[in-house]
Amino acid sequence: MKTSGLKFSLSLVAVIALMAVVIGVVAGRASGGGTKDGGGGGKGGAVAGKKVDVIIKASDSSFWQTMLAGASKAGNDLGVGVGLFGPASETDVNEQVQLIENSISRGTDAVVLAPNSSDALNNAIKRARQGGTKVIVVDTAVTTDSDGFIGTDNIKAGEQAGKTLCDMTKAAGKSSGSVLIESSVAGVQTIKERETGFKRGLAAACPGLKVANPRYNNNDINTAASQVNDVLTANPDLVGIFASNNTSGVGAARAIKDNKATDRIPVVAFDTDPQENAALADRSIDALVVQNPYFFGYQGVVEAGMAAVGSLPPPRLDPGAVVATKKNMNDPTVKPLLNPPTKKAAQ
Repeated sequence: MKTSGLKFSLSLVAVIALMAVVIGVVAGRASGGGTKDGGGGGKGGAVAGKKVDVIIKASDSSFWQTMLAGASKAGNDLGVGVGLFGPASETDVNEQVQLIENSISRGTDAVVLAPNSSDALNNAIKRARQGGTKVIVVDTAVTTDSDGFIGTDNIKAGEQAGKTLCDMTKAAGKSSGSVLIESSVAGVQTIKERETGFKRGLAAACPGLKVANPRYNNNDINTAASQVNDVLTANPDLVGIFASNNTSGVGAARAIKDNKATDRIPVVAFDTDPQENAALADRSIDALVVQNPYFFGYQGVVEAGMAAVGSLPPPRLDPGAVVATKKNMNDPTVKPLLNPPTKKAAQ
């Protein structure tokens, strides 16, 4: 079976250079002398002592906990005080609005936000920026102005997923049949882009495969497993599954194992967590399109610090995505992405 190699956005080279400049020049010799969450105790450098709040999409997700770990490390490296926050669920937009309002009230210098909506948080973002709080947006772009955006090009990453699934169906000798998209929440921009990219990548390489309408599980593993089980039972022409996030991937893997379909239905999923990694190892998931949320958090705090001292962060940065398989999951360039550190948000 042909496996995809490592694919990073070329912009990552510029990002590494930018981080070196920011840490070495703007932050000076900032040390991590603050609290364990980046308490702002660094010496020297304009950003030392600034306060940055990091607001993730959901506190119960290891993906977002990895982003918090990256943010905390950046806070310690730069001497920036970092607060770690997030609602319990990715569907809780109102809680994110309240968290932004809390940051404004505390006089936070900057917010790093992974928004649960592309537009429902716009007014809160505008209020923050009008009051002098800088806003760096991560993962999901918003439809109002911000001070910088960091995120994977989800269309390109989706295309990687589509090409990967195509390669797997070809290796199995299948050139026709149906493909299921098991997805999380309808209407979320990142999910829509992944679905679009997946369809594009699959159609370009395997035009004989037909994609059914997505099933949405509202980020519930049990629902995802039930939906995939129903399709496996009802559709004998099913030849592959694309799961658009980690919840969908874990649910799909469970259904694949329950139906003893590991050897006949390939699954390509997004992101990584301990359950997805276990599924990759036992081949109930055949490939993971892995992002770098640790980078999101670290670079988010770097750019927040830049914005807080009047420097201009780049308007958009894409760290790219990696296709992980059982064959390469222990490679030194892949393993750290599958097993990154995590950190909890404040309760």
